Amino acid sequence: MPIKKKTPGKNRFAVILAGGKGERFWPLSREKSPKQLLALFDKKSFLQHTVERMKPLLPMKNIYVITSQAQVQAVKKQLPKVPKDNIIAEPCGRDTCPAIALAAALVGARSTTATMAILPADHLIPSKSEKKFQKILEESYDLAGRGQAIITIGIKPTEPETGYGYIKMGDVLPAPKNRKAYKTPFHVVRRFVEKPNLNRALQYLNDGNYRWNAGMFVFSFPTITESLLKHQKPLYDMCQKWFQAAGNPLKLRKILSKDYPNIKKVSFDYGIMEHASNVLVADGNFQWDDLGAWPALARHLKPDSEGNCAEADFIHVDAARNVVFDARIKKNRKPIAVVGLRDCVIVQTDDTTLIAHKRATASMRDLVSKLSTHRSYKHLV
Repeated sequence: MPIKKKTPGKNRFAVILAGGKGERFWPLSREKSPKQLLALFDKKSFLQHTVERMKPLLPMKNIYVITSQAQVQAVKKQLPKVPKDNIIAEPCGRDTCPAIALAAALVGARSTTATMAILPADHLIPSKSEKKFQKILEESYDLAGRGQAIITIGIKPTEPETGYGYIKMGDVLPAPKNRKAYKTPFHVVRRFVEKPNLNRALQYLNDGNYRWNAGMFVFSFPTITESLLKHQKPLYDMCQKWFQAAGNPLKLRKILSKDYPNIKKVSFDYGIMEHASNVLVADGNFQWDDLGAWPALARHLKPDSEGNCAEADFIHVDAARNVVFDARIKKNRKPIAVVGLRDCVIVQTDDTTLIAHKRATASMRDLVSKLSTHRSYKHLV
């Protein structure tokens, strides 16, 4: 009789949060094709890369994706190997804490002793850093499964970034007794810090004890339900109801459609992490980027001698530090000619053009909102 291969990570799960609209990447990102579904650098989308990174750690049947109703069909199309019932549509967006409560219900219905990772769908981790990331996640799974800790992965800052939240690290966790020590340093979390101004971000960078908050979490089912009970009782009650219905996808959809519109919006950081005393941070010393807006593309495109970063047929005179991206297929591209423009973003799609100063891209959501109110432009949202 052949020996059955042991399935890796059979009691470990990953839940990928893929419901964001990605408005800061308009016009390429739209409601039905947001940032996480885009393929900016190769033929695979951010979401597909996120799933691919998990393959060595757990079976595909243990991967869940929580998305929006508008995106669910596109997600299923991009992830044909993920079971269809593992792709769940939220009836409406209620931020990350309700989504994670739903994740806990889904995973807990499979195993009440499970350990789960919560991962954003739209982050960039270069291929050369994937093994480092997987090792940290593997050890985070192990540690979370042995105790009652909520583990977050903090990224070592490389610049004074003002667009990220920060985590202040405290004492390092002692090496475990009677077993092999982790390669990943785990620290007690001293505090979470909101997005800082430039001077404060520079202090955090120079301090050395701060990490970027990447929104990645690992915990066991008992730990997350206990945390919800302690800090978010209404969501705990919802989670218990969803847990009972999770084995019946049709029944769960009906319950969610009734419950979700009445849930208060709250982020997981604010609803749980800032109140919990059992939080550890895994020191994530690997390359990572969440590409929050178009200017971030400059970190991943080769600049010319004037600092222009272009994925386009681009020609210029006296232009510097611009980001230029042509999303049309190459045979349909026309030259983008620029004179005297500095520190701007230019994006060309089949149906529209964006020109914005880099500083103004923080207001992209206002632009998308304005487009949605005009009958002539609604198709662009």
